[in-house]
Amino acid sequence: MQSFDDQSDVVHFIAGQRYSGLNNKTQDVFNPATGTVARTLHLATRDDVNVAIAAAKAAFPSWSNTPPVRRAKVMFQFLELMNRHKNELAAIITAEHGKVFSDALGEVARGIDVIEFACGIPQLLKGDYTEQVSTGIDNWTTRQALGVVAGITPFNFPCMVPCWMFPVAIATGNTFILKPSERDPSASLFMAKLFQEAGLPDGVFNVVQGDKDVVNMLLEHPDVKAISFVGSTPIAKHIYETGARHGKRVQALGGAKNHMVVMPDADIDKTIDALIGAAYGSAGERCMAISVAVLVGDVAEKLVPRLAERARALVIGNGMNADAEMGPIVSRQALERIEGYIALGVEEGAKLVVDGRGLKVAGHEQGYFTGGTLFDHVTPDMRIYKEEIFGPVLACVRVNDLSTAIDLVNAHEFGNGVACFTRDGNVAREFGRRIEVGMVGINVPIPVPMAWHGFGGWKSSLFGDMHAYGEEGVRFYTRQKSIMQRWSESIEQGAEFVMPTSK
Repeated sequence: MQSFDDQSDVVHFIAGQRYSGLNNKTQDVFNPATGTVARTLHLATRDDVNVAIAAAKAAFPSWSNTPPVRRAKVMFQFLELMNRHKNELAAIITAEHGKVFSDALGEVARGIDVIEFACGIPQLLKGDYTEQVSTGIDNWTTRQALGVVAGITPFNFPCMVPCWMFPVAIATGNTFILKPSERDPSASLFMAKLFQEAGLPDGVFNVVQGDKDVVNMLLEHPDVKAISFVGSTPIAKHIYETGARHGKRVQALGGAKNHMVVMPDADIDKTIDALIGAAYGSAGERCMAISVAVLVGDVAEKLVPRLAERARALVIGNGMNADAEMGPIVSRQALERIEGYIALGVEEGAKLVVDGRGLKVAGHEQGYFTGGTLFDHVTPDMRIYKEEIFGPVLACVRVNDLSTAIDLVNAHEFGNGVACFTRDGNVAREFGRRIEVGMVGINVPIPVPMAWHGFGGWKSSLFGDMHAYGEEGVRFYTRQKSIMQRWSESIEQGAEFVMPTSK
């Protein structure tokens, strides 16, 4: 198999071929650990997008008519190849995103989980059947593919998030166009080549590289029937509104401000481990990262000094170093935005316990590094509390009791993920029942559901009715058809002028 990791040009993948596009519009792809240009990305034009959509549309009739069990066999082959090449794929992710290699391997593993789920598509597409719903009439339902569908994915999970989308979409009989992030696009091409090697027909899975112009083309094109998106809330809202206006089915996952509520009875050692990993893992560039610790009662006095000690001791460096716990930020612009928020927090009056700004890593002085930052005495009116920073910044808010903590979380704009650390079963039950958030962890800091359950938040963290992957994903990428049938031998003579009823 041809490797994409060492190629300087990142192009499109359309109809089973690398496709450079119809013009010379390009931009640089950086290695965030070194701050140097690693590759050149070719950006699609409107004509390029039209070529991809035409290829997907041409492939749809044959693929949608392929029996589900045969589609599953291709998916099984893809699964085997993904497992075989997971180290190569993880290295590509680390080189362009910056996350540490072990974390990149974990991302690939979670993507593989969804592929495994999609291998069960023959069972998942079974419909319902009722014999004799009325005299001589049988009724059944089936689920059929939509057509050409598209996915628009973020930089922070260049393998896992696309895998939330295309395996389920393709297994259900659709053809797919992936528009990955411009910051780390090579993983998409690597997976496309693996899928082709698995026996996927040309045109079923296509990759189009590009910026917001490509996104708008996909949103507006009449042959694209559905759009899946993961990214910031303002863009998710735009995707949802624009796609709906053009008659498309849309699921748009937006931003987050995930809280961890720490009760006074929590196991302090395990809570600190959980907070350090969830706040600073992947440099905080996760939609499920914990960015707010809600410290109840007197637990703050026990927790904050030890959190500070651990934050200062983080091992930060090139993600390919075996001992690294945190890698660089994905881009210089993102680094400047994150450190700008830290300055803002100081201006707003929060107590800066650990300042991660200005970090330099030996041998990587031009890399986009910042250290772990910890704030205490943050209040709900501060922007560092309200807004998504998407970096290694943990804000501690102090409250008196559980009810106040729940009200605080429920009042926030976002409702993506939340956690509660406690040893009290009643507290856990009340928290899970009353909290207005889509994904909840009890002594689990990052409660990302497994592939057969589905992923999605509430409030401004999700626009649309269906969550990603799982059975929700199967429903999103298919539409139900109800068929009622009877034969002439059972039809009574004479016209009927009333609404048919069960008789």
